[in-house]
Amino acid sequence: MSPAPVYAGEKTVILAVPGMDCAACPLIVRSSLEAVPGVIKVVVSFAGKTAVVTFEDQVTDPSALTAATRDVGYPSLVKG
Repeated sequence: MSPAPVYAGEKTVILAVPGMDCAACPLIVRSSLEAVPGVIKVVVSFAGKTAVVTFEDQVTDPSALTAATRDVGYPSLVKG
């Protein structure tokens, strides 16, 4: 018998991105997160200095998300 298929689960995290200080910042942060394999949806709030990211947990994880923002100059951390 073959093993049952493993399905990726969707998870959502909120990242605090305190370094966003201009109108272009949310676009850069969103683009960096959307480029991470496994990311399904990204909503960035300039006013709240946050990014809400939905991703496939079998493909990526929060450390890859924070690395993506850090690599474009916007260090972030998981809230909560």
